[in-house]
Amino acid sequence: MSILDVDFMRYAFAAGAIVGLLAPAVGFFLVQRGMSLIGDGIGHAAFAGVAAGYLFGVSPVATALAASVLAAVTIEWLRSRYGTAGDQALALVFYTGIAAGVVLISAAGALNANLFSFLFGSILTVTNSDLALVASLGIAGLALIGLLYRGLVAVSLDPEGARVTGLPVAALHVMLAGLAGVTIAVSMRIVGILLIAALMVLPVIAAGRIAWSIRSTFFLSLGIGLVSVLAGLTLSYYGDLAPGGAIVLLAAAATVVAMAGRAAIAR
Repeated sequence: MSILDVDFMRYAFAAGAIVGLLAPAVGFFLVQRGMSLIGDGIGHAAFAGVAAGYLFGVSPVATALAASVLAAVTIEWLRSRYGTAGDQALALVFYTGIAAGVVLISAAGALNANLFSFLFGSILTVTNSDLALVASLGIAGLALIGLLYRGLVAVSLDPEGARVTGLPVAALHVMLAGLAGVTIAVSMRIVGILLIAALMVLPVIAAGRIAWSIRSTFFLSLGIGLVSVLAGLTLSYYGDLAPGGAIVLLAAAATVVAMAGRAAIAR
């Protein structure tokens, strides 16, 4: 039997392809801004959102999406309005999210296998409705990045220069933060809340070691992310492994190889 003969694997590959493109596309701009760890903070807020969904009997995906976007925008708001350093704003959201998640999970009594599928990802849980959600939000996010690419690059590399040229720097920063929140939420089923931040960052780091320009870094990041997801899902299916872990380990391996190759060339 082919791997694509199984319904849930077809759903997983389709959703994973979108996640494999969206995560490094958003992560590219975060890395340029020196905010590589923002995904971890948003992920912990998403965990609180999942817990709230179980507690109140509503869709955990919907509540995680709301919590992720709110956390991302809050981090950006704290940084821009109050001058709070990025790591301090991130720490506030990080610890608040994880503490709220623990309390809400305890109150809901939802410490079960379903919760772990959100935390670490599970190809067995990918449904047709999950695919529809990932496809709609993921494609919209990629289209928005394509539309705003030049502006996002400008505000990520040189926000002051972008402001002088008349670009809406604050709005673009909030837009990017919101996209990061959406990425975390739509990727839960494939990679897991606790690992998606790695998929947003590692392909970008790997691409940065072998790219020859900003644009090539962006597109190489997408390629590495896509290959990591598709190969990781295949490996997890045949090897009966956790998909999120397999995906991130492949992305990490690509990063190590790129670093080693760059070092060898530099000699």
